[in-house]
Amino acid sequence: MKKNRLWVKRVKNVEINVYGAEVLCPSCVNLPSAKETYEWLEAALSRKYEGQAFHITYIDIHQPQENQEKQEMADKILADEFFYPLVVIEGEVVGEGSPRLKKIYEVMEKHGYISVIS
Repeated sequence: MKKNRLWVKRVKNVEINVYGAEVLCPSCVNLPSAKETYEWLEAALSRKYEGQAFHITYIDIHQPQENQEKQEMADKILADEFFYPLVVIEGEVVGEGSPRLKKIYEVMEKHGYISVIS
């Protein structure tokens, strides 16, 4: 039985950035790669917030970025200020190394997304 849904109008779709590299993070042995984390997160969010658009991007920290904010975040990862994969939602770091879905869901719902599954 599906619960009734109250759709909240958002001003814009949230931007989710997943930063990483092809090489696994040294402290992330036995964890999925950053690219795998990006794909897994996109699938999980699409299921949980079905019909509610968002914009998710994978950013390779070793590639130059045209966007200054994205380049600065990549530089911070390269300077070991953060572990990757790093998940950033609307400029807020919400997970690094092994991001947790619970925290990501909390931030999505703070931005007006409503779960269609329990």
